[in-house]
Amino acid sequence: MALSGMRGLSVFISDIRNCHNKEQERLRVDKELGNIRTRFKNEKGLSPYEKKKYVWKMLYIYMLGYDVDFGHMETVSLISAPKYPEKQVGYIVTSCLLNENNDFLRMVINTVRNDIIGRNETFQCLALTMVGNIGGKEFSESLAPDVQKLLISSSCRPVVRKKAALCLLRLYRKNPDVVNIDGWADRMAQLLDERDLGVLTSVMSLFVSLVSNNAEAYWNCLPKCVRILERLARNQDIPQEYTYYGIPSPWLQVKTMRALQYFPTIEDPNARRALFEVLQRILMGTDVVKNVNKNNASHAVLFEALALVMHLDAEKEMMSQCVALLGKFIAVREPNIRYLGLENMTRMLLVTDVQDIIKRHQAQIITSLKDPDISIRRRALDLLYGMCDVTNAKEIVEELLQYLNTAEFAMREELSLKAAILAEKFAPGLSWYVDVILQLIDKAGDFVSDDIWYRVVQFVTNNEDLQPYAAAKAREYLDKPAIHETMVKVSAYLLGEYGHLLARRPGCSPKELFAIINDKLPTVSTSTVAILLSTYAKILMHTQPPDVGLQQQILTIFKKYESYIDVEIQQRAVEYFELSRKGSALADVLAEMPKFPERESALLKKAEDAEVDTAEQSAIKLRSQQQTSSALVIADHPSANGSAPAANHLTLVKMPSQTVSDIQESSATYEEAPNPPVEAPKENGPVEVESNATNITEINNEIKVEPPSTSRSTSPADLLADLLGPLAIEAPPAVEQHPAQGLDTNQSPVGDLALATLEDQSNSVQIGLKAEWRAHHGRLVLFLGNKNTSPLMSVRALILPPSHLKMELSSVPDTIPPRAQVQVPLEVANLRASRDVAVLDFSYTFGTALVDAKLRLPVVLNKFLQPITLTPDEFFPQWKALTVHSLKVQEVVKGVKPMPLPEMTNLFLSLHLAVAPGLDNNPNNLVACTTFFSEATRAMLCLIRVETDPQDRTQLRLTVASGDQYLTFELKEFIKEHLIDIPRTQAAPPPAAVQPQLPAAAPATYNDPGAMLAGLL
Repeated sequence: MALSGMRGLSVFISDIRNCHNKEQERLRVDKELGNIRTRFKNEKGLSPYEKKKYVWKMLYIYMLGYDVDFGHMETVSLISAPKYPEKQVGYIVTSCLLNENNDFLRMVINTVRNDIIGRNETFQCLALTMVGNIGGKEFSESLAPDVQKLLISSSCRPVVRKKAALCLLRLYRKNPDVVNIDGWADRMAQLLDERDLGVLTSVMSLFVSLVSNNAEAYWNCLPKCVRILERLARNQDIPQEYTYYGIPSPWLQVKTMRALQYFPTIEDPNARRALFEVLQRILMGTDVVKNVNKNNASHAVLFEALALVMHLDAEKEMMSQCVALLGKFIAVREPNIRYLGLENMTRMLLVTDVQDIIKRHQAQIITSLKDPDISIRRRALDLLYGMCDVTNAKEIVEELLQYLNTAEFAMREELSLKAAILAEKFAPGLSWYVDVILQLIDKAGDFVSDDIWYRVVQFVTNNEDLQPYAAAKAREYLDKPAIHETMVKVSAYLLGEYGHLLARRPGCSPKELFAIINDKLPTVSTSTVAILLSTYAKILMHTQPPDVGLQQQILTIFKKYESYIDVEIQQRAVEYFELSRKGSALADVLAEMPKFPERESALLKKAEDAEVDTAEQSAIKLRSQQQTSSALVIADHPSANGSAPAANHLTLVKMPSQTVSDIQESSATYEEAPNPPVEAPKENGPVEVESNATNITEINNEIKVEPPSTSRSTSPADLLADLLGPLAIEAPPAVEQHPAQGLDTNQSPVGDLALATLEDQSNSVQIGLKAEWRAHHGRLVLFLGNKNTSPLMSVRALILPPSHLKMELSSVPDTIPPRAQVQVPLEVANLRASRDVAVLDFSYTFGTALVDAKLRLPVVLNKFLQPITLTPDEFFPQWKALTVHSLKVQEVVKGVKPMPLPEMTNLFLSLHLAVAPGLDNNPNNLVACTTFFSEATRAMLCLIRVETDPQDRTQLRLTVASGDQYLTFELKEFIKEHLIDIPRTQAAPPPAAVQPQLPAAAPATYNDPGAMLAGLL
């Protein structure tokens, strides 16, 4: 493609290169574009030479980053030229300037088809190259049969057939219907007999795509693939140009082994034996050398061979060779090879039973935990987690606990979770398990989730022999001068429940236990205060004979917290104070916790949910999803002396791995889970209400601490009836919040999330957003602007959506020209209610610097709200019909930003909540209505009431009601976030527990809407 003869083009390129700044370049480009437009208007006077020259100039301008929105007709017309120079220019420029949706392409379909079916091989190559680059459904429907004929034609040269295979691959990806499976299976088998390695490599790319969609249709091709590998492994008939550093066509080897992994198994014994011989040759002939290029090629072949060995379930001897080879790799100095060795060892654990072989390399794997590269440390942690069993669990868990002291913060949460799971699954004794979890909490309290200490409490509750030991260990940790708040929680709970079992031990009298626990009270948060109050009540109950001094100290604390700002703490203090004064009633109400039902560990589910795999859906990954997982089942009476329990006490039960749909199904039905058992009322005695302050229940397979359901009784002897009536306030349901996984907590806000637009400016880039919302759909356009005089290179934009949003971002250009702006459409669909925020991961290269930023998008809950105004006749029947606790939640909100009622009204309007005047006669209250749209709920009416105190504008009572419990809770929390001055990244406090209802109020009439609302509450 010689351009030296086009003097005008050469002069134009020289002028562009001689420009001193971007403005000069733009002026020169605009001048040239104007000249080209003028000449194209008089197309009849253009010679073929001039048309070629101007089209080349258009392509060069386009490559500089400028928009070229004219001259497409002239470009396309060159494809129809009879001579090669014009046709070549037409095909090349059309491939660059036009995409598959451009209408001008329809004009040249016949011309392209004529070139494909013609006799000129050069024209065939040009046409196939353009079709393969552009693709498109119309091209696939019109040209696929002709491309297939070229591919199977024996009269075509290899260069044409190679392009035909790759062209057909592109068309098949765009439209799989273009390949008829019934007719193509035999043809593909014939193509795999091709001797030309160039054609064979292109055909193998097509074959991999075909078998990934339907491997069963191509069984007859399997022996052909084995023969190809044999030919390559023996280096038979391999041209020198296809040998890369002594390796025969490594690309073809990798593609062939990748194709074989899509077949479930190889039944032909001859083919299987031949394949294993090839794999054996690859395994034995690969070693680490100094040449980087040869290393890359040989290891690409080797690791694909390892994947194929794992897929085929090879015999134990070959698996041992694979592990031995990987053992060498994890000990070399090259970090990339060490990483691949650890990763492939972990994959082998997923599909083969080679734990005993991998254990031989345990010391080297533990050494990798101290590697400077964090990615290698993560792979080593994953491998240790996967290879752990009852024989090495103690050693591995102790190593993880030791590593926890020096591990960086980014790994501590994952490390803590995996150590807890291993201790649970493979505990040699339950006392050892308790020791491990308490050490874990002591060393990494900030990174230990609540699920971990919930689980140890569940174990202790279900095993009576373990209770004295656990209480004694908790007492030891309280002697430390400084312990984490999570340790305070678990220690207080255990001593409250089982501290009386230590009464005869030194330092464990009720008064001494109270004193050491009470020392922690001033420094703990509200959630821990609730547990400590319950512990005090339990200590008081177990103190026999009663200690007047201790009782007075505890009652003083209860009295102090009766006026506490948190309604949960306040209610507990009132209840415990009154119960403590009733003497024997305290023991009836605060009975010992019942045993928990045996369920799958929530930690196992949490570990599965936390795993993020960006690899392709290969055969290994598909197969690993079918493996079984282990869950620990604790019997009633295991041994607590540290010895191994009996087989029926501590066992591993195999359970099928849950899929995403299983998890969603269990989440949808969690409210039907039974409450913890309540003791039956005794004859002629008071009703015994299970009122333990920190019951632990399991919701959606995740353990939560929450007060138990309080049984209401109509018996005159109901002990709580006279205590709770005037104080009862409905609290939010105990619904666990799941933030989006894998997001950085230091995300930069692109704009105020309450606004409909966003803009973030830096020295080099400007980002804007235009949005249009309709029901549960949103159509957004991202504006990415380059403010510099140099282009932004390697531009990448990726949406990280939370689970409740379905988002589709159009492709982003790789380069943003100087002083230019590109528009990227973004489609959004809301699946259900949630406050999680989508994140835009935007990166680019400016000069030599790589810039990467995560920006929060304002796709928030109120975008799917539509205000609605209701009359009293419409509002009150809807309000009255929502009687279920989880559908109508109420909370006293503290720390509210003081604001007058008109300002709060404006805030509600900005949140798309329509304030309805006249529904509440109290001038200090607000009533609002709105409609929420999602795929799950469609149009769902939401009702809101706010009761303010004119004497104290820093607190109010918020009530939200709707027909969906998740929507109710999320909307309540969303409104609360905008009423309270809290940071955006602060985690939402755990929902308060469901409290007893108010007694029935006097009947209200529609003449007094305020009284009507109060009565319904």
